[in-house]
Amino acid sequence: MIKEIVTDEEILSKPCDVATADDAAIAEDLVETLLADDEAVCLAANQIGETKRIAAYLNEAGKPVVLFNPQITQKLHPFTAVEACLSREEASAVVRYEWIRVSYDALVDGKLVPRKKKMEGNAAQAVQHMIDHCEGVLV
Repeated sequence: MIKEIVTDEEILSKPCDVATADDAAIAEDLVETLLADDEAVCLAANQIGETKRIAAYLNEAGKPVVLFNPQITQKLHPFTAVEACLSREEASAVVRYEWIRVSYDALVDGKLVPRKKKMEGNAAQAVQHMIDHCEGVLV
């Protein structure tokens, strides 16, 4: 189901709860909402009103990738970026990293399976933005 993007700072500023395999429907709504918005490249679950640590982004091929409980475990080469956000009116300057390593869970056959991924470029920046959302950091 396509959801409305949340702009309420009270909701967005709360750290999200750990996601479980039972939250698969939230991930589906997140992907549908992401794909329905031509301006979106990534979304976190709290941006659709669900306070779970779930994020989705579009990879280089334009396909959605869902991360349950993403965490940055390593980061290199900081830089300052000015980012827009679907939940905020104004863009903001933030410190991002050109290269990150992320641990997360993937939903496989109805179960969460731990995974790790090295990322750089736009995908790394999008994932950092979504992790901020999951942690209740307003960007």
